[in-house]
Amino acid sequence: MTFTLYESHARVGDLAQLLSTTHRFFLLRLTPGEALHTHKGVVLHDDLIGRPWGAQVYSHLGAPFYLLRPSLADLLKETRRNTQIMFPKDIGFVLVSLSIGPGQTVLEAGTGSGALTTALAFAVGAEGRVVSYERRPEMQRLARRNLRRVGLEDRVTFKLRDIAAGFDEREVDALFLDVPNPEDYIPQAREALKTGGFFGSLVPTTNQVSRLVAALQAHHFAFIDICEVLLRYYKAVPERLRPTDRMVAHTGYLIFARPVLPAPPPENKPSSEGEA
Repeated sequence: MTFTLYESHARVGDLAQLLSTTHRFFLLRLTPGEALHTHKGVVLHDDLIGRPWGAQVYSHLGAPFYLLRPSLADLLKETRRNTQIMFPKDIGFVLVSLSIGPGQTVLEAGTGSGALTTALAFAVGAEGRVVSYERRPEMQRLARRNLRRVGLEDRVTFKLRDIAAGFDEREVDALFLDVPNPEDYIPQAREALKTGGFFGSLVPTTNQVSRLVAALQAHHFAFIDICEVLLRYYKAVPERLRPTDRMVAHTGYLIFARPVLPAPPPENKPSSEGEA
């Protein structure tokens, strides 16, 4: 298992992170006999296996590193990509807004390079299932490699298909559309979701938001929220605390909604005229 959250020492097969004092990091899967070659020297895997997480280790040139478990954000930042991926700042908000948790079944369409797929697979746990639709074979192959690299491929079912034909699944807990024209697939999403489930999408422009909101309203989605997430880091220097020179600003608009039952027509009450 890749994510051994309660082990205190690094083990064979674990995905590990070596973080330098300049904040540059390297990801590696701990394998006996292997070595990591860096610009600051060579680090042997055998010298890492069995060491406690958080320990300081050294290359053959004496350069210091810290041995850490990689965070989910680190894994997402290192996703190999052919196209733009979703950023951790958006993905984190998506996970909590869609209430993603262990044991759930979640659909997504456009797999892309698999950054959101990775986060969803992490969140649903070993008992959950992510079903990811993609129509481009080369993107699906890349996403498979990325999920395999972090040990989460077994939680994902990949489907190579245009979602215009609909989803195979029914009564799923949540669904996320990361496609250029999500407004065209709202009927298909509505059919796959549980009533009262969670829908989400990301689009880059306001005119796309308008079209999507109109489609959601037309197909009995309610409680629609539209937002964007902006992220600014601060320099961790107590005597000169200030924002960093750059921030992660607009990457896209997030839209969330809940599928509900259509309201029944009002009952016609009998007239009281003529009553005694």
